[in-house]
Amino acid sequence: MSDRTAGRLYVGTSGFAYPGWAPTFYPPGTRGDALLRTYAERLPACELNNTFYQQPTEAKIKAWLAATPTDFRFTVKAQRGGSIRSLVADPVGSIAWLTPPYRQFGDRLGSVLFRIPRDIARDDDRLAALLRAWPRDLPLTVECQDASWHVDEVLDLLRAAGAAWCTTELDEQGEPPPIDITGHHLYLRLRRTTYRPDELAAWAARLAPFLAAGHDAFVFFRHDQTGVSALRALDLREIVARQLGADLAVR
Repeated sequence: MSDRTAGRLYVGTSGFAYPGWAPTFYPPGTRGDALLRTYAERLPACELNNTFYQQPTEAKIKAWLAATPTDFRFTVKAQRGGSIRSLVADPVGSIAWLTPPYRQFGDRLGSVLFRIPRDIARDDDRLAALLRAWPRDLPLTVECQDASWHVDEVLDLLRAAGAAWCTTELDEQGEPPPIDITGHHLYLRLRRTTYRPDELAAWAARLAPFLAAGHDAFVFFRHDQTGVSALRALDLREIVARQLGADLAVR
């Protein structure tokens, strides 16, 4: 297998700006601008949290890009107000407002994560209108928090638009969720409070066929208070590398 045919594993956490992760993940005293730079020395991707609450400025995006290597990838949580308006009110106008900052990431943008909250049930017409309005050159992942969306018809809409379905694992779930591939890349949010080594190995084994088939995979662990989640991201990357060998690109 060559690196040109294997997918790449971009693993990380939701957010990085947590001084409390020292000394578990960050060296003691790591703060401010050094947080992202140090994070990117150990992990290849980050799911940005603060973009969900406010649109990122041009200066902030330039600073993020400057602090990270060229092969580092950001995924951006779409701003929540603009996301809801895009789905339930005005997809064309709201997406035109929502997306310009995301273009400033250039090829460093792994995906935009568009979250549909739990209180919005399945509506195929609204989703179809959103997908029609979404620019095809901006990679899109859709996370549907209400279970009513997890049906073949919704997956088919995403597949036709080239958008990825977000697989999310939560503490309250009894079994790991299925992985559905609708776009070129996979997107997993591993949101449980704890993961045993055997559970990480099981996720690595599930990821392996998709990576081997050429699909990039974005996998993000939840934020925690001490930085243990960042260590789990490192562990998962190492397990995948062992399972699939040096021919697989994991950076």
